[in-house]
Amino acid sequence: MITYNLTNTGSDTLYEYLYKNIRNDILQGTLKSGEKLPSKRVLASHLGVSVITVENAYARLAAEGYIYSMPKRGFYVSDFSRPVAEPQKEPVQETAPVTGEDTSYFADFSSNQTSSDLFPFTIWSKVIRELLNDSRVQLMTNSPCGGIPVLREEIAKYLQEYRGMSVRPEQIIIGAGTEYLYGLLIQLLGNDKVYAIENPGYRKLERIYESFRVPCQWISMDECGIRVSELEEKRGNVVHITPSHHYPTGIVMPISRRYELLGWAAKEEQRYIIEDDYDSELRLGGRPIPTLQSIDRSEKVIYMNTFTKTLCSTVRISYMILPPGLVRQFYEKMSFYSCTVSNFEQYTLAYFMAEGKFEAHINRLRNHYRKKRDMLLEAFANSKLGDKISVSGQEAGLHFLMTLHTDLPESTVMERAISRGIKLIPLSRYYYGEKGPENVYVMNYSSIDITKADEIAGRIDKSLQNS
Repeated sequence: MITYNLTNTGSDTLYEYLYKNIRNDILQGTLKSGEKLPSKRVLASHLGVSVITVENAYARLAAEGYIYSMPKRGFYVSDFSRPVAEPQKEPVQETAPVTGEDTSYFADFSSNQTSSDLFPFTIWSKVIRELLNDSRVQLMTNSPCGGIPVLREEIAKYLQEYRGMSVRPEQIIIGAGTEYLYGLLIQLLGNDKVYAIENPGYRKLERIYESFRVPCQWISMDECGIRVSELEEKRGNVVHITPSHHYPTGIVMPISRRYELLGWAAKEEQRYIIEDDYDSELRLGGRPIPTLQSIDRSEKVIYMNTFTKTLCSTVRISYMILPPGLVRQFYEKMSFYSCTVSNFEQYTLAYFMAEGKFEAHINRLRNHYRKKRDMLLEAFANSKLGDKISVSGQEAGLHFLMTLHTDLPESTVMERAISRGIKLIPLSRYYYGEKGPENVYVMNYSSIDITKADEIAGRIDKSLQNS
């Protein structure tokens, strides 16, 4: 049985560290070509990790060609002695690792996909037809690098009405996803800056910064949000925060901490705050939280948002709002870039917003997700699971935190849940350099079939039983 010491993974996630160890054993010949690897469950049990950890490591190894899967037989080490051009036997079976076992779940709380029933297909298609008939010249005219003016105007109007933000359309930069916009920001602000992120926080950000080879620091949080004193100690220059609804804890940053952060940014010319407001429209209780950008007087806040949450996960339209000083720098340095969102999508969204359809759609989403959340929490409360859990952070966004009151190790709970078709994501996975709380789970419920709520509660409860 292959064995690795997983107690010190450094900056890697657990699955990345396991992937690297297995990959090294394959490259060094410790694991031979054609050798069968332990099943995911057996290896997870042997190493004391979750099945998901092994599943993710195997998936990456398979995607890169180090191993391959055989249906109903398992995973095997690939043969590197053969010439690359030589055809493989049973190619379909050996090159389809992603469709292996345990890829579908009764309930997947890690998924943030939007149900197709929620997308306004009828209205969207009507707008498209009108565009094709009336706006052919505009559709064939190259977009400015920041995006078409009409969409930026509609976004500015929407932010003024909904978020109380006063911004000029030229401050708005459109891009195909926030990952792309982060890349633009790094080029604009410089790779000599220290970029800081919340701990716990969105681990993908770290990978984006690493891919651009810029210094990245994790900054601890308290009950009010990111610690400004630690931000000073670690000499951060640009800090990424989610003040209106922190992911994944759900913390809302109070006004005192917001002004403390603005004061930190104002101390030095090269300091900036990236305010990620990715799911502000989906606050399910009370009025939306005012943005940090709306109280910034020093031009230090870069505001970012996306339509991925409000339309669907496959609509890759995001935007950032640059302070006036950075707008000038952006067009001086980076106007050679083409806008990465097609005219067709930009005009469709612009007309969709101009006709008031976007606000109506948002209201429909809020009502839908509020009912869905309430039904799920009610099912949990009325089941045997009710006295074994506590819930927090359910007022905003499409996730909440669920704490399981059990003496079972987190890895055991997750493995048992997986065996019952329930995929849970622990809060501890979002921490860097520290363990994080045990048996607290981030429950993304957007893709959950709510008609299965009672059964989901029952399956989670069974995962906690000692027998």
